[in-house]
Amino acid sequence: MKDFEVIAFDIDGTLYPSWRLNLKIFPYILSHLRFFLQYGKVRKILHRTAPLADFFEYQARLLAIEMKCTAAEAKEKIDTIVYKGLRPFFDSLTPYKNVEETFRKLKEAGYRLAILSDFPPEQKGAIWGVIPYCETVLGTETIGALKPSKYPFGILSMVLKVPPEKILYVGNSIRFDVNGAKNAGMKTAYLEPWYRRLFHIKCPSADICFADYRKFQDIILEGTPGN
Repeated sequence: MKDFEVIAFDIDGTLYPSWRLNLKIFPYILSHLRFFLQYGKVRKILHRTAPLADFFEYQARLLAIEMKCTAAEAKEKIDTIVYKGLRPFFDSLTPYKNVEETFRKLKEAGYRLAILSDFPPEQKGAIWGVIPYCETVLGTETIGALKPSKYPFGILSMVLKVPPEKILYVGNSIRFDVNGAKNAGMKTAYLEPWYRRLFHIKCPSADICFADYRKFQDIILEGTPGN
C-alpha cells in the first residue's frame, strides 16, 4: 500500500458530511422539487453514459425531454438552479475535522495531491483551503463522463503523468469512488459511514477503510492498519 505517489480525493461526502449539506439545502430543494426530481432521473442516466464530447449539452437535452422544453431552456435551468443556485450553500459549510491538516501533512510527506469529483469543484469555492496543496483539480462533467466510468480516472492519471496503480483514490461511495477507481487500476481508500462502523461492515473492495481524517493520516504516514 505504500507504493503510490498520488493521493486524489472526491469532494462531496468525502471532504464534508453530506448530511450537513442536505440539512442546509432541504428548503431550497422543496422550492424546486419538480425540477430536482426530473434532474435526478437525468443524472441516473448520465452515471451510465459513455464519455461525451459535450457533457453539458447532452445533459440539457436529456432534461429537456423530461421538462418538455428546449435544450437551451433546460441548460439555463441547470445553470441557475444547480450550478449557481447551490453554490452559496457551500460558503458556510464546514468540512470534516482535520481535512486541511491532512492535506498539509500529506504534502509535507512528499505525496502529490489532486481532486477529482462529480459536479464542478469551483462550485465549492476555495474548497476549505485544500486547493493550494493540489497539483490538479478536475470535475468529471468537464471531462465528459461521471463516475463510476473509468474514463475520468484515466484522464486524472494522464494529466498527472502517473500510471493508475501509483494513485490512491479517496472517496465515500463504494459504487462511484471505490469501484470506479478500482476498475481504472487505482488503489482505493473508503471513508466509512457511521452505520458501517457501528455494525462493523467492511468494504472488501477498498484497500483502506477509515473512520476519520486523523485515522487516515495514521494509516498513510505511520503505517497503521486501516481495516
